[in-house]
Amino acid sequence: MNILALIPARGGSKGVPKKNIKLLQGYPLIAHSIIAAKLSNKINKIVVSTDSQEIAEISSKYGAETPFLRPPELANDSSKDIDFVLHALDYLKVNENYTPDLIVLLRPTTPMREIKVVDAAIEKYLNDKKATSLRSSHPVSESPFKWFLLNNDYYTPICDKYTLEDTNRPRQDFSEVYIPNGYVDILNPNFIKTSHTLYGNKIASFITPHGYEIDTIEDFKYLEYQISQEDTLILQYLKKAKGD
Repeated sequence: MNILALIPARGGSKGVPKKNIKLLQGYPLIAHSIIAAKLSNKINKIVVSTDSQEIAEISSKYGAETPFLRPPELANDSSKDIDFVLHALDYLKVNENYTPDLIVLLRPTTPMREIKVVDAAIEKYLNDKKATSLRSSHPVSESPFKWFLLNNDYYTPICDKYTLEDTNRPRQDFSEVYIPNGYVDILNPNFIKTSHTLYGNKIASFITPHGYEIDTIEDFKYLEYQISQEDTLILQYLKKAKGD
């Protein structure tokens, strides 16, 4: 099968300047996702979609293809994911006569991945004939049903199903809730083109280890510590390639 790893990496970042190429354990953030794709037993093409020449050059150095620069209008704060996905699909079809059977979306902001988990996600989607896509998630530690909204400076429940008194109940009384974490998403190109939606309404679940996402400098510092405690395959590969 033609299984494409698509790695989105905008040049602009308000929270952390040049976030996607900021060094994490001595290597650009985006390199961790590129190597995850390289080490996969399922993925056979890696493309980075970026609007930045600098990111493109660094991505190429670590083994990704960067055949295009994403148009600026598809790389601003309000751009939708489906736009860069369709842009990549159209470019590859027109310029390389290439259409993937699956897209494995690996977001650079979730750099800690186990390769076997990525491959297991692909395998699960391939074996699910009803799913329109697959999204990774992990359970949240605190139920959002215990949270509040504000209405004229007074609290109201976040969900109409519960009262304010209900928010004091033990978290075990509420249904388990899962948060998308960017660890690995599987997309169907044919479904995207026919439905003009990215995930559809039959999203297969895929529960992963906690996916640590990077949005702030504090997140970077925390991830530096986390990675330093684990001798991951990705980090081993990066060190070996560098000769460390």
